[in-house]
Amino acid sequence: MPDDNRDTQTPLALADFPLRTESKLRYADTDRQGHVNNAVFSTFLEDGRVELLYDPARPLAAPGCSFVIARLTLDFRNEITWPGKVEIGTRIASIGRSSITLEQAIFQNQRCVATASTVIVHVNGETRRSSPIAETTLHALQALC
Repeated sequence: MPDDNRDTQTPLALADFPLRTESKLRYADTDRQGHVNNAVFSTFLEDGRVELLYDPARPLAAPGCSFVIARLTLDFRNEITWPGKVEIGTRIASIGRSSITLEQAIFQNQRCVATASTVIVHVNGETRRSSPIAETTLHALQALC
């Protein structure tokens, strides 16, 4: 993942990501310290992934297949405070034969609050094993690199 806002020379910005998603913060997302609970960060990342992977206008999974998470690395950079919203940036870091690595960042008020790297595997629903990504899907994903 590129440098975040802690590095003043190369700050990470939402504009660095071709896919952007917005999520409204709920009071129920807060914890005893008064900021958004760290477990909710994963939900925000899911919001960004789902818009990419399961967009009805641009289906990416082959018939009978789906995408599953094989690895998620999440780095907390700053706290998120309620009320408000967050914006999630998503881009493709790499594409393998049957997997995709996503880079994501969460922003509140233009400030990067978390970065993540996620490996997603294209899986056949019947065999429960990885399945090659179709050529048409590869082309659609390459546009987001």
